[in-house]
Amino acid sequence: MKNYPVASRRAWIIRNAMTLLTLAIVILYAAFIQWVWGWGSVLALWEAAGLGSALAALAALLATYVLRTWRIYDYFPKETGGRFGTLLRLTQVHNLLNIMLPFRSGEASFPLLMKREFDLPLARGTAALFVMRLFDLHALLAAAGIGLVLQTDGQMGALWAWGLWLVFLVLPAAGFALRGWGIKLAAKILPAKAEKLLEEVEAGLPVDTNAFVRAWGATLINWFTKIAVLAWVLAILGGLTIGPGFGGALGGELSSVLPVHAPAGVGTYPAGISAGAIAFGAEASGLPLEELGQAAVNTHLLVIVSSLIGTALSLFAARGKV
Repeated sequence: MKNYPVASRRAWIIRNAMTLLTLAIVILYAAFIQWVWGWGSVLALWEAAGLGSALAALAALLATYVLRTWRIYDYFPKETGGRFGTLLRLTQVHNLLNIMLPFRSGEASFPLLMKREFDLPLARGTAALFVMRLFDLHALLAAAGIGLVLQTDGQMGALWAWGLWLVFLVLPAAGFALRGWGIKLAAKILPAKAEKLLEEVEAGLPVDTNAFVRAWGATLINWFTKIAVLAWVLAILGGLTIGPGFGGALGGELSSVLPVHAPAGVGTYPAGISAGAIAFGAEASGLPLEELGQAAVNTHLLVIVSSLIGTALSLFAARGKV
């Protein structure tokens, strides 16, 4: 009889493990922000820009998290059907772990969480994550291409630049069209024992052309929106023009996918913003460089605060089926 309360507590913990993990991450992250910057200074940094601008940027970033979740929801409709709220929370936890943990080690949480919450095979979840990360990298580089094209001088140069950009933009479509050839080649090279694994990897790809177009389109909209918002924030806070603003936003996001990414991006994300902005024409000395550094830190704070708020809000979304 004495074991019943213990067993009941264990069962409750197991049932609510995802919620408890989310709460723990939110609390730790909030404490981390207070320790490194202080919530008072975070709010004070946006006084000059205006509360309306801060809220608009925050709302746009939160919308990208919803779109990112929808991409996974549409990617695995049978497994995730009717549980959008749970998937939103899972996506936000995965995002926060990616931000907090160094060397992209937080990526490993996605297939594990998908296995736990939706019973998705690990190989399939890993393959899907790999494909989506390729989409993400392509979208980031495509956004970078826009910044480069906008800086091209001359009508003929601009036409050539836009043409090359369009060719790069459609590369994922060519890769998807050749997926059958790639799977067959892998089947010939890999031993027979890997046949089951290869089937799961293939199952982790978009099921058809329509699914591919939806996933690809959602990725482009998601990243173009996020880069545009961050470039706008840098323009407000640092007085940057379009080119350096795009470069700074891309530099920060690209720094977060590198293996040298620091925990929570402290140092590396603002440095990536500064490097990207300078590469796209921002001044690299004097007062403009100092203002760029301050804008980079503020933009980084906006990104991590939006992740924190998004994760906290996902707790409410996950209460019922959506």
